[in-house]
Parts: sequence; C-alpha cells; structure tokens
Amino acid sequence: MKQTTRNLIEKFSPMWTNKQIWEFDQLNEELSFDLVYTEPGKYDETLWKSKYAHPDSYIRDVVVRTFDNMIDGEELWIANKGGTRLDEKYIAYIMAVLVDIMIEEEVCLNFRIDENCLVTSIDRDSDVIDCKEFFEEFYHLATGFNYDTDTGIPEDETEAEMYLTRLQEDFDEKMKANLGEDYLPGNNDPDTLNAK
Repeated sequence: MKQTTRNLIEKFSPMWTNKQIWEFDQLNEELSFDLVYTEPGKYDETLWKSKYAHPDSYIRDVVVRTFDNMIDGEELWIANKGGTRLDEKYIAYIMAVLVDIMIEEEVCLNFRIDENCLVTSIDRDSDVIDCKEFFEEFYHLATGFNYDTDTGIPEDETEAEMYLTRLQEDFDEKMKANLGEDYLPGNNDPDTLNAK
C-alpha cells in the first residue's frame, strides 16, 4: 500500500461502515460531486470543463459506468459540485463508497489529496499482502462493525463458537416461523441440503 494511501486511511480511521454511508446518504439526499478523469501527472483545472468531466454526478453511477477508465490507468479526481476542491468532511464518505464498489472487483485503490481534491486510482503495484492489508482497513464495510466497538462476541474461541451457533439457531427459528419451508437454515444452499 502506498504511503499516501496509508496516511489518508490513518487520518480518517476507523473507515465508515455501510450503515454510516446509508445514514449519510439519507441526511444528504441527492449528494453529488464533480468528477474528472485524467492521465497521471496531466491534471489541469481546465479538465473540469472538458469532455472528461462528470459534473454534478453520483459517485457510484460514474465509477461503475466508467470503470474501464480506471482499468486503463487513469486517475479519478473528485471535487465538490460546482468547484475545483473537495470539503474534508466528504473524504471518509467517498473513500468508503469507492472501496465498497471495488470490493467485488477485489481491486485495491490509491488515495491522495492533490490540489484540494481527492484523487484515486487502481493500485497496480499491490500484491496479495497489500490487498489484504488494504481491505482489512475497510472490512467492517460489510459487517457494519467498527473494530473498536465491542460486538459482544466472547474472546475465547470455544465460547465464541457456541455464542455464534446459538445466534444462528435463534435466527433460523425466527426465519422458519416467517418463511416456513422456503427458508434455508445457516449458510446452506439448496444443493448442499439436497445432497444430505
């Protein structure tokens, strides 16, 4: 992981959970940003008015639609709508949203602040260890837990296993009551159940 990315993650840790992203989206409906793609080292303020710009856009929509730009090595610059700079209060939110998009692709990102914008690109130099380290910083995106929050799971491995089994059984019972035969208990799929 590049030092600029590591520093930005440290500055804004712990990274946001999906629940925090959702809550922020609810409080800031229609939140959009100005985005522009550029080749590394070729940023110029005139790009915000060029065909490479995506003014007043939703980050998820643009990144999913233009993922090939990042694959091709371009950097994505993000600023406030109608401006050429990004307020710091949006940085942690945007980083979490971008990583959430990339989790399925299993792509590590570089982050840096440049010209008062958040700049991101695909980390082409990352190896397996870098990727593991990168996504561990964001692992609670999926779980909704922050690493410094007590989840109630016991420290002892045996006790933790018993606790999680009991939680799963309680959940299974509730779901069976609601869904009947349509519910598949635990992490099973139809093929696994039918094979037994």
